[in-house]
Amino acid sequence: MKENSLSHKMERKAAEVIIDNFIKNYKKDNEKALLSLVDYVEKFYGDSYPKETYDSFRTKLKNPEYKWRKFLDKLVDEIDPHVLKTILLNLVYESFFRGTKTIRANRVKYNCNIPWLILFDPTSACNMHCTGCWAGEYGNKHNLTYDDMDKIVTEGKELGPHLYMLTGGEPLVRKADILKLAEKHNDCVFSIYTNSTLIDEEFCKQVQKLGNISFNLSIEGTKETNDGRRGEGHYDAVMNAMKLLKKYGIIFGTSICYTRANIEAVTNDDFFKMLVDNGVRFSFFFHYMPVGNNAAPDLLPTPEQREYMIKRIREIRSDDNKTLLFPMDFQNDGEYVGGCIAGGRNYFHINSAGDAEPCVFIHYSNANIHDKSILEILQSPLFMAYHDGQPFNHNHLRPCPMLENPEILRKMVKETGAHSTDLESPEDVDHLCDKCEEYAKNWKPDAEKIWHSYKHKKHSYQNYKKENQYDESKEA
Repeated sequence: MKENSLSHKMERKAAEVIIDNFIKNYKKDNEKALLSLVDYVEKFYGDSYPKETYDSFRTKLKNPEYKWRKFLDKLVDEIDPHVLKTILLNLVYESFFRGTKTIRANRVKYNCNIPWLILFDPTSACNMHCTGCWAGEYGNKHNLTYDDMDKIVTEGKELGPHLYMLTGGEPLVRKADILKLAEKHNDCVFSIYTNSTLIDEEFCKQVQKLGNISFNLSIEGTKETNDGRRGEGHYDAVMNAMKLLKKYGIIFGTSICYTRANIEAVTNDDFFKMLVDNGVRFSFFFHYMPVGNNAAPDLLPTPEQREYMIKRIREIRSDDNKTLLFPMDFQNDGEYVGGCIAGGRNYFHINSAGDAEPCVFIHYSNANIHDKSILEILQSPLFMAYHDGQPFNHNHLRPCPMLENPEILRKMVKETGAHSTDLESPEDVDHLCDKCEEYAKNWKPDAEKIWHSYKHKKHSYQNYKKENQYDESKEA
């Protein structure tokens, strides 16, 4: 153990020197610094990728007009040097390099899913009541203690994950404990989903000093469309938060829920330009989910809107588009991650009562952090059902066992005896899945047409559990 600890410290120190040199040299000669970084990545990953991939990337980075070179120029110029160094060290070295090796080894050792990141809710309390969000209904009824959160991170790191996302409720209700946690676990990255209203100057100074916290700000379109769902004054609060985070060189992106009502507002050129002009460099887009007894299924996007989202996000992300933003679509990017990533395959969620849920949108559980370890949670019946069943569909545009394959979630919950973990109004799995049946039926023909048009891409992703690859020959 001591030998491993010493080896880790030496390796981390070497990575720190490389990152220090990269940042310092980038200011002098960005092209040379980028090419050196590619050399390092190739040395680390070796033949995991074809030599042509590395060479192609080098060629692109030599072009000063290449979109992603300009993107990196912006990041290095805008982010505080200490924040940039800390995030790179913890995200690239601890998570991507060292963490990934540990995770893969533990997947084999324990024969269960081991995630790359863990989400948890410090509190159920929230100062807002947004339409379609369950958290605003919970109130200040449940909180993870500091010791609970410390346990999650400590046990998580032992299995490999060094990235932790905080959701809620509004996580910043617990500012003091979050700062304390980030200071203790200074080898991790803490990414916070927030409504922005509690971000102030003093807090930004503390975050800048720590260096290992980033933010995902909730915003949905124009002032009118955003405040219509989130309440008057919220848009202005987000703008103020962006201004402060940019001032202190803190990394931040946006978290955007797209619905039938707001889809154009959150994807038009003016909206993307506003984000980029205010310092946003990445955006997480989340498909609306009809979760909760009082959910509004009529907010589910139409098949035509979902097809539009697929095309639009990939257009913005393409090399030819000049928008210096990297958007990610949680529901439509399954092609790149092999389908559903929940159940601990790449992530899972712990709510403010300590219940371990396979997904932030799937409120059912067999285990609680108060009496189970992280490993025991990952080996619990519902999580093992995810492990044994993934991918749930050969078509990664239909990845979810709830939204696109509701019969699967219905079966897993019933067979594992999982209980509802909705903190306000427990929802029967049949009630939830019934709301998704029509959507799944209507989306399937379009999804199949689009997916089968990706002939050259369809099998490009290899799931880490080859024995669970979907047998397409069984499909009618």
